Amino acid sequence: MRSEINEIPAVFARLLASTETFIEVKSLLASRSITSALILARGTSDNAAHFLKYLIETQMGIPVGLTSPSSVTIYNTSLHFENVLVVAISQSGQSPDLIAYARSAQSAGATLISITNDVHSPLAESADLHIALEAGPELAVAATKSYAAELLASYLLVCAWSGRENRATQLPEIAKSLLALDISESVSRCEISREIVILGRGFSYPNAREAALKIQETNKVSVQGLSTADYLHGPISALTEATQVFFIAPDHMPSHSMSEEVKRIRTNSPLIFWFGKSDLAISGEVIVGGATAPDEIIASIADALLIQRFVLELCVKNGLDPDSPAGLSKVTLTY
Repeated sequence: MRSEINEIPAVFARLLASTETFIEVKSLLASRSITSALILARGTSDNAAHFLKYLIETQMGIPVGLTSPSSVTIYNTSLHFENVLVVAISQSGQSPDLIAYARSAQSAGATLISITNDVHSPLAESADLHIALEAGPELAVAATKSYAAELLASYLLVCAWSGRENRATQLPEIAKSLLALDISESVSRCEISREIVILGRGFSYPNAREAALKIQETNKVSVQGLSTADYLHGPISALTEATQVFFIAPDHMPSHSMSEEVKRIRTNSPLIFWFGKSDLAISGEVIVGGATAPDEIIASIADALLIQRFVLELCVKNGLDPDSPAGLSKVTLTY
């Protein structure tokens, strides 16, 4: 897991060099009358799907939904997907339910783009266009470099589609700076024996979900990953002074997006950790650090690496094996 996290800057560089792929994306989508989009994914890739959802909605202004594969695989629904873009995101591209849904959507008139780490996978080969993650073999069960690549691939897809400027050119160097950041003190403050809640908003919400998933996979404890808004709509009632709250707050994130929520959460005196910028932090709270980037989107992509490093070091601290967690396999086949 450590070596794969260390590869992320190089993965970013390879994706950024894949200019021909994104020229093809631009050409394909310009030729289609797309009025809505759906994103097909499971697990870690589903968290990347939330990131792509925010990107398309904020940069393109069209409605985006997340698919329900069981509508096809269990309920045999006949789809009607004219003028719909379906983006299938998967590290392996092999899960039967994703393949079945993608093919059904394509038969129903959808334009299908796949994003996988295997150019020969069924998802890759059945799509109208495939975006290769360029991550190379990923052996650790917990996805790291493939998730970071999914975030960047999603960004580059939307840049090509919308015609907006690609501001990720310095991302490999930004990622290298996060690899060099000393996080040992902040990791030492975190205890998996205490409840952990991870919160984000907007572009940081997918990383909050992913951080929670990664801690559950590697540290074998139950963790909540929520938006700050959803947390206030009920789960906050379980908050106590024993709770550890992680705020995912990337550079350039509007401070007002979570300032009131932070005030309410502090009334219960939990231990708060800050990933990203720390302008809302107060004395006694743990500042992990984060990327300095051109905008919130690029910072969110980069901060995924730092979150993964934190999870890895927390796992090692607790004497667990992050590469082969009990009960999990690298490729999960759901039907």
